[in-house]
Amino acid sequence: MDVSQLALALGSSLAAGLNLYITILTLGLAQRFEVLHLPADLQILANTWVLVTAGLLLVVEFFADKIPYLDNTWDAIHTFIRVPAGALLAAGALGQLSQQWIWVAALLGGFVSFSSHGAKASTRLAVNASPEPFSNWILSFGEDAVSLGVLWLASSHPYLAIGVVVVAVGVCLTILFVFFRFLKLLFRRRRAPSPA
Repeated sequence: MDVSQLALALGSSLAAGLNLYITILTLGLAQRFEVLHLPADLQILANTWVLVTAGLLLVVEFFADKIPYLDNTWDAIHTFIRVPAGALLAAGALGQLSQQWIWVAALLGGFVSFSSHGAKASTRLAVNASPEPFSNWILSFGEDAVSLGVLWLASSHPYLAIGVVVVAVGVCLTILFVFFRFLKLLFRRRRAPSPA
């Protein structure tokens, strides 16, 4: 395993947790136009049907991601899609290794995808409490930019990409921790008896 494969595994998993379809489409097009040479197990992403499907779903996600509360439903459904896909991308990036390392990569990729997806979904829930729609749009475009940026780093600067992913996972886990503490506090206050 070389560092570029590890960067691709971690970077694609992080990006998939934020926007799976832009990740698949970007990697597939990069392989198709020979901008990036993907490992053998990920070269299927350049298949026309995979690209068309990812493109169509990206269009749907583009609009679903901008509408408050619809984005929360979309994120809830995609908990069961983005996380396993992140695991598959990580396993595919390291596919030529022995079986135990492929499983380690899949588990690590799933964890990285879960952390970025969880932070995204939590942040969106918090933002939807505000009455204006623009913060939703800014977050959505920001998530897309981060996904593309991490994929570019993974292909061009693998050491930097690994560092960015490690820091990003730390930030995502912090966001999740703060969000769940807030929910715990909120539910504790709701259960507290009101003063007479």
